[in-house]
Amino acid sequence: MTARADTPDTMPASLVTLSSQYDFATTVTRLRDTLAARGLTLFADIDQSEAAAGVGMPLRPTRLFLFGNPKSGTPVMAAYPHAALELPLKAVVWEDADRHVHIDYQDVTKTLVAYHVDAPLLAPLQQVPALLRTVAGQ
Repeated sequence: MTARADTPDTMPASLVTLSSQYDFATTVTRLRDTLAARGLTLFADIDQSEAAAGVGMPLRPTRLFLFGNPKSGTPVMAAYPHAALELPLKAVVWEDADRHVHIDYQDVTKTLVAYHVDAPLLAPLQQVPALLRTVAGQ
């Protein structure tokens, strides 16, 4: 039996899901372009549905992006080495059965509180939700 974590009460409190006003390909392009325009580094763009197809398994359109700004993340990791488990930042663009597109991300400002990261180090990371809302057209 496979467990499903697709209801709000089964998801971590730090998980945020945004509904995109755009189709899957446009949302992906907007994310890549916005990261580049804001000077953020795109460390990886992983097409998880393509990987699934490679082993003969279906998966809805799903892309995982690893991104960040070493000028913001490095001080956090230097002061709190375990915080490297949370960085770089991650966002998943995925399409549901009704072809609605979503952007999921972990609000690392909530997660990093558990590491006791100082507020000034978190400040640059607090801009990520607004960036992703822009990508989604909100």
